[in-house]
Amino acid sequence: MDHKETNNRRLYVLAGLFTLALVVYLGMLFDIQVNDHEYYLTKSVNTIAKKEKVEASRGIITDRSGRPLVSNRSTYSLTFDTSLLKDGEDQNDALLRLLELCREQGVDWVDNLPVTRQAPFAFTVDSVSSTQKARFLSYLKDLKPTKEALAAYLAVHPEVVAAEDAETAGDSGGTTAPDGSALLKTLKAEHLTSHLLVEAGITVPRLIDWMREDFQVPEGYSRDEARLVLGVQYELAIRKLGTNDAYVLAEDVSTEFISLINDGGYSGAKISSSFVRKYETSYATHILGTVGTLYKEDLDNPLYADYPMNAIVGKEGVELAFEKYLHGTDGTRIVSTNSEGKVTGIYYQKEPQPGNTVELTIDLGLQQVVEDTLAETVAAMNAKDGSTTRGAAAVVEAVGTGEVLAIASYPTYDLSTYRRNYTTLESDPAKPMFNRATQNGYAPGSTFKPLTAIAALEEGVIEPYQKLNSPRTWRYPGDPNSYANCWYAGSHGKINVSEAITVSCNYFFAEMGYRLGLDKLNEYARAFGLGEHTGIEIGDYAGNIAENKRGENQAPWAAFGQSSYLFTPLQLANYISTLVSGGKFCEAHLLKTVKTYDNSEVVAVGSRDPVRTIDISQENLEAVKAGMHGLTTGSLAPYFKDCVVSAGAKTGTAQINKETTNNGVFVCFAPYEDPEIVVSIVIEQGGSGAALASTAVKILNAYFTPDELGTAVIGEGQLLQ
Repeated sequence: MDHKETNNRRLYVLAGLFTLALVVYLGMLFDIQVNDHEYYLTKSVNTIAKKEKVEASRGIITDRSGRPLVSNRSTYSLTFDTSLLKDGEDQNDALLRLLELCREQGVDWVDNLPVTRQAPFAFTVDSVSSTQKARFLSYLKDLKPTKEALAAYLAVHPEVVAAEDAETAGDSGGTTAPDGSALLKTLKAEHLTSHLLVEAGITVPRLIDWMREDFQVPEGYSRDEARLVLGVQYELAIRKLGTNDAYVLAEDVSTEFISLINDGGYSGAKISSSFVRKYETSYATHILGTVGTLYKEDLDNPLYADYPMNAIVGKEGVELAFEKYLHGTDGTRIVSTNSEGKVTGIYYQKEPQPGNTVELTIDLGLQQVVEDTLAETVAAMNAKDGSTTRGAAAVVEAVGTGEVLAIASYPTYDLSTYRRNYTTLESDPAKPMFNRATQNGYAPGSTFKPLTAIAALEEGVIEPYQKLNSPRTWRYPGDPNSYANCWYAGSHGKINVSEAITVSCNYFFAEMGYRLGLDKLNEYARAFGLGEHTGIEIGDYAGNIAENKRGENQAPWAAFGQSSYLFTPLQLANYISTLVSGGKFCEAHLLKTVKTYDNSEVVAVGSRDPVRTIDISQENLEAVKAGMHGLTTGSLAPYFKDCVVSAGAKTGTAQINKETTNNGVFVCFAPYEDPEIVVSIVIEQGGSGAALASTAVKILNAYFTPDELGTAVIGEGQLLQ
């Protein structure tokens, strides 16, 4: 009896101890799995895995109706990651094996070492960009043999660097030559040339030998093999990559190439997914701009404060202007692998956030018509005189809002093949990459006369219906040798300001300029935005305002658009828009709205409010508009008879020199009764501005089609009011 009780008591104690242990175990398990789940998961993953950046897709760009202009295409990149090399494996051997595969498969890789890739080797410093020169110079200053050679050379050739650099370097009193090492610190990239390197004793063979030693390239490598490896090692050195950073060797590689990498066991090689820009249209090239890699020297810009090296950023155009909206936020993930390198798990620490959608004011359909029509006009002119370098530009802007509906520059190029054709494009004498609409200043010719008319009317130097006798030649009072001739061989007789605009009388406007004076004329020019930046986000040339030299009065000539006035086609459009709106000056802009990638939230809206309002009486405004309307119903009637709306216009012939055909300039607005849009066109060596009238009519008709007349922008309310 006692024995049984003792046994039972022992069983109860054991059961209790087992239950207690089970409770403690379950409690610890609950604590680990539930309460401290994130801590232990992260700790576990970190011990067996590697943190990776997850690239966020760049925001898309659309036209005003939401039609995509630039989107993204998923692609694969080949990177070289030093942390993936096997223990004891030579980095140069791994690189050479990988590069030989790339060469066999025709895969180009990033190699900006300014030395040709094939023998006979030579410097290419003279043909690389200033950024690449700066990067190369930075490397040379760190490589001991080249640093010593450059310092010794500069010690006896201080003229290589700018004088202010020599003074900064410590040319004490001018009695001793500046120290070479001090001068080396001030040597700028623009001074670096192939000739300078050779003069300093840094020949290509020597540089390759010094680099081989610097990067410990095996002696058994041939010079060709060494050059292949050194190009990548140079890129790694410039980027100053750590052991956990990957070098993007090649972008947009094929799936066939990926299979070869995976099957061949190429150490250090890694395939990662990314995005490249996909161009949905071949139009609006000069507006959209390009993207490219962020370099170390760009990091001084606060905009890129949180960007990683080699991030893809906007370089020009809209891509650059709206970088802060388009650039997404990269995510991070931790990838675990087994001993064979195969992925066994993925844990996201931070999801990537795609960039915002930027909706432009541009109308893609209208943009296409403007570019095609401009190209047809220039092609016809080229066929007549055999020109191969004639350029042109056109702008369409909404009246009273500053919204730019189309910007065209001719010749143009295709963004989808931009990188492949860059060298050809850059050397083309016609300058297809130059945006003539926003960056080139042209003499306005007679298109300036409406501004002179408004200034004269508002300042009271003439009344709207006051007549002025206008013979051919205007002579400066007191100086008969100083004169201006009208384009018309005879006299225009007695004419008022409206008639003077219609017949474009130089005499009339020379007299107005003389009465106003250049200061007052320039005051109005600046009020209308001429001679200053328009505010457009992609940047523009500010133009040039005429100035008097000592003892001169340029006002009579400036008044009809000669003198030294220079304005961009965009400025001309903005000035006419300000005029016909009754004086509402708006900054020209391309931004309509910015929305989150899922269109759930509006992030920003382009401003359509006037920056200032110029006082213009309705009577004076109507007098000027009537003069411009008289041109479309008079001498330009053969062109405007087919226009679907009434319009006002002004031609301009900008003189260049006696040997060169004049530039053709043209501005117009429509409808005449209630202006909605303005068009400005400049064609280099286009002759009389009247030759551009048919081009303008085609553009107006494209906007004011019979089906859309009065509803040009559906659902936008007062967009063009």
